[in-house]
Amino acid sequence: MLNKAPKLKSTIKMKAKGNVNVRPASEAMIELITLLFLSNLAEEAKANAFEEKSATIRAHHVKAVSKMLKKARG
Repeated sequence: MLNKAPKLKSTIKMKAKGNVNVRPASEAMIELITLLFLSNLAEEAKANAFEEKSATIRAHHVKAVSKMLKKARG
């Protein structure tokens, strides 16, 4: 597993209200959900760049898509 998991675990504990215990299986699921989100973000940013006839994905493509994905979260 990546070395970023302990930082992710501390971030979750910091943002959570109250005392939260994150088990290893939950930590793995959180990591997978994060990777899935980043994959969707990259895919949508690529489509957005393609619509604007741009060969590269720029910051404004990612920002536009992230606003759209924030509205769609469940």
